[in-house]
Amino acid sequence: MVTAVAQRLAAQRREINDTLARLSLSSENLQQVKDKMRVELERGLRKDSHSTASVKMLPSFVYRTPNGTERGKYLALDLGGTNFRVLVVKIRSGIRKSVRMYNKIYAIPLEIMQGTGEELFDHIVQCISDFLDYMGMKNTRLPLGFTFSFPCRQTGIDKGSLVSWTKGFKATDCEGNDVVEMLREAIKRRNEFDLDIVAVVNDTVGTMMTCAYEDPKCEIGLIAGTGSNVCYMEEMRNIEMVEGDEGQMCVNTEWGGFGENDCIEDIRTRFDREVDEGSLNNGKQRFEKMTSGMYLGEIVRQILIDLTRRGLLFRVNTPQVYKNIKCVTPLSPPSDRLALLQVRAILQQLGLDSTCDDSIIVKEVCGTVSRRAAQLCGAGMAAIVDKIRENRGRNQMNITVGVDGTLYKLHPHFSRILKDTVKALAPQCDVEFVLSEDGSGKGAALITAVIDKYLYAMRLSDETLMDIMKRFRRELGNGLCSDTNPTATVKMLPTFVRSIPDGSEKGDFIALDLGGSAFRILRVKVSHEKKQTVQMESQIYDTPEDIIHGSGTRLFDHVAECLGDFMEKQNIKDKKLSVGFTFSFPCAQTKLNESYLLTWTKRFKASGVEGMDIVTLLNKAIKKRGVDIMAVVNDTVGTMMTCGFDDQRCEVGIIIGTGTNACYMEELRHIDLVEGDEGRMCINTEWGAFGDDGMLEDIRTEFDREIDRGSLNPGKQLFEKMVSGMYIGELVRLILVKMAKEGFLFEGRITPELLTKGKFETKHVSSIEKSKEGLTKAKDILGRLGMEPSADDCIAVQHICTIVSHRSANLIAATLGGILSRLKDNKGNPRLRTTVGIDGSLYKMHPYARRLHKTVRRLVPESDVRFLLSESGSSKGAAMVTAVAYRLLTRVV
Repeated sequence: MVTAVAQRLAAQRREINDTLARLSLSSENLQQVKDKMRVELERGLRKDSHSTASVKMLPSFVYRTPNGTERGKYLALDLGGTNFRVLVVKIRSGIRKSVRMYNKIYAIPLEIMQGTGEELFDHIVQCISDFLDYMGMKNTRLPLGFTFSFPCRQTGIDKGSLVSWTKGFKATDCEGNDVVEMLREAIKRRNEFDLDIVAVVNDTVGTMMTCAYEDPKCEIGLIAGTGSNVCYMEEMRNIEMVEGDEGQMCVNTEWGGFGENDCIEDIRTRFDREVDEGSLNNGKQRFEKMTSGMYLGEIVRQILIDLTRRGLLFRVNTPQVYKNIKCVTPLSPPSDRLALLQVRAILQQLGLDSTCDDSIIVKEVCGTVSRRAAQLCGAGMAAIVDKIRENRGRNQMNITVGVDGTLYKLHPHFSRILKDTVKALAPQCDVEFVLSEDGSGKGAALITAVIDKYLYAMRLSDETLMDIMKRFRRELGNGLCSDTNPTATVKMLPTFVRSIPDGSEKGDFIALDLGGSAFRILRVKVSHEKKQTVQMESQIYDTPEDIIHGSGTRLFDHVAECLGDFMEKQNIKDKKLSVGFTFSFPCAQTKLNESYLLTWTKRFKASGVEGMDIVTLLNKAIKKRGVDIMAVVNDTVGTMMTCGFDDQRCEVGIIIGTGTNACYMEELRHIDLVEGDEGRMCINTEWGAFGDDGMLEDIRTEFDREIDRGSLNPGKQLFEKMVSGMYIGELVRLILVKMAKEGFLFEGRITPELLTKGKFETKHVSSIEKSKEGLTKAKDILGRLGMEPSADDCIAVQHICTIVSHRSANLIAATLGGILSRLKDNKGNPRLRTTVGIDGSLYKMHPYARRLHKTVRRLVPESDVRFLLSESGSSKGAAMVTAVAYRLLTRVV
């Protein structure tokens, strides 16, 4: 029986392998594709064969790449898909050469894409009119460049007749007509403005020119996205369709049509033919249908249907299964276990009941299809680079290819396979591929528009940060002074912690840590043998929402119940232990073990607690537990004390997590609210309220104000709402929603999930911001919110996340700079040497630390600051405060 099953499985495996083998290309196959592409390139350039060539080699009348001297202001249009973009581009030359762009994106509805040409161009002109109004440029006559990403036969730089529509466009009365003239006629019909249409270019040409502005060796442009195409600089003597033999001209190959004369029929499969037959342009763009993002998913779908019908895939073979099989994004190799889990999740979303073997098979299909696409593009590119090398009579050649397109940017392996294929087939050419950051697509222009229109106010200069640092420094002084403390936003609360650990502490302590929905209890044993050691055992208890928003009695009873459970598990019910309580909310302390809650933060709203001594409330709840509350501390104090145990120079504690706050060791002579002038005391700044008096209004944005309006404590903790982990994800979500509503993102589509508060979390910002895998993470996270982001959407979202979190790091650096500069002045030393203890999920999980450290060092250059991450959290610090207090008490006794 086992043998029969094994034989059946082996036979199925052979059938699957045979099916996929038809899509696998050998080195000989790829060499033949290169050779045939080279033949078609030559045929497209010659007058006698141009009309029958499948690769049309269309002259662009672009005679040279940029040399860095270009300057001026231009209007640009970009039509190449379902989105149409209008831009103003400002080019500066010289030492400070730069390109700045302002743009707006408009959707093109399906009925216009497939309507009449007049309707299409009227819609384009309506969008231009709206953009000129938006920019206040209706009366400005600017040179206009038109990126028109469809095959055009050009007779001049500003003359281009559409050869054929691609990418789902079918507007009537356009093919064979001059698109520039159609645009001019539509502008005349509207009769609102006049434009000087100087150039019409293909998107590959736009990509090459963009990259050549930065790299003079760039003479090739490649689009590997929804469509597939290449342009390159050809010698004029070889372009028989254009007069002249001197110099060069960029040729738009339109290589997507390669194979329309059946020259690659030997490598096309029945799946390719099924995709072709089901397309809007049957028989056309055959190479594009094997290599571009628009068709790869459909090839995969056809293969999956075939395997299912033959009983090789999925358990149930019904019409519903075929209906549920949709386009699947090509994925990573089968060895990647994580990707297998992703495959299975995708199949489940499509209603397909899959086994682990099914997932492996689907993954192999995706990998085979996408690998073939990359290899075919590589073979075509090898033909082009070898042609350029031979044109110039060189044995070896270095050349750069400018690249744009979602397939190249987002597919995990496409670019590598493409490069490997070119290297293998054109060994005499050293080819560098440069990703177009601006491109002919939406990418960097969209990003620039985001910066200028939406997020400019979040990009803070060092001058602005220095000013904020000075403002905060003044608030520190106001909070310390008895006259100004009542109105100060930074409350500067004394903690009655007068020293950091000195290494002689010992004992057995309990630490309680309440600062969010998770309540933590620790047992901390500090002992001395050869050296001081700390042993800790802890447990975390949930604090339910109904308790967070219930009565104070219920909250502290819950704390007491958790403490009882912990003591029983630790078998210390009969021990009388000292307790330190980390209570991470603004409190006015009158003693080390007496602390009055000023206001709840972090969504807590338990009634009957504000204005009360939380130690009294806690003692009342735990009076039967046989413990003694010796100290209550803020989490920042706990962090400072934890780090101070390891580094006695530590005199600042910072939390950068769900909330944010800082404490530091201040001279007693400066603290008006406490008697005495000798020594120091730790001050809990409660800097989250910085700006509650309007001091930060000049840097707050509309998104910050919307966050505040929707919070439980409007008008309070305004600084915290700009920088902390509780709010950063929501800030990004609000920006995405606004941009989508205005048509800048997601083609104007917004799902209910994205509209739901809290769905875009701060941990998502952290994942997306990490540069290597950030774009893939963006696509995945947005997909889980029901969005279908383009590559350019993902680039924009990553940039938004970076700017929002960068602002957070900069603002915290400015306030920390205020504390450090005060410490320096207190000590009267020309240079400050100190340690800052830090805790919090935002600091730990984000690519945050380096930014913060670098900005602090710029703002306070006369300092040597060590940043020490608190590995044990603020709870250990509460125990250390208790241990210090116990040490001092026993010394007195």
